[in-house]
Amino acid sequence: MSEKDKLNLQDIIDAINKIQEYSKNISSLEEFEKNSIIFDAVLMNIIVIGESANRLSDFLKENNAYIEWNKIKGLRNIIAHDYFGIDIEEIYQIIIYILPEFLDQINIILKQL
Repeated sequence: MSEKDKLNLQDIIDAINKIQEYSKNISSLEEFEKNSIIFDAVLMNIIVIGESANRLSDFLKENNAYIEWNKIKGLRNIIAHDYFGIDIEEIYQIIIYILPEFLDQINIILKQL
């Protein structure tokens, strides 16, 4: 694995950690909807995740095909290009249910290096 892949994986980890830190005191979708600063910060870091995932080598993505890289990139594109069409509930669900598992998967990949 290249040094570039390592750096991009670390950027993904950093962005997930920021999202988790920003949202740690949010206990409901309603709270998340009302806090535009946290919402915007979360979206910016999802964009970082998508950008970093897109820069990973094809080799890494092919060898870790259980991760839905295209969906990660697609979510980044929706946020960047259709900001007002974002489903807040979907973003909240991603924070709660998907990001913890994704963080574990990325850490496993890094440990295999």
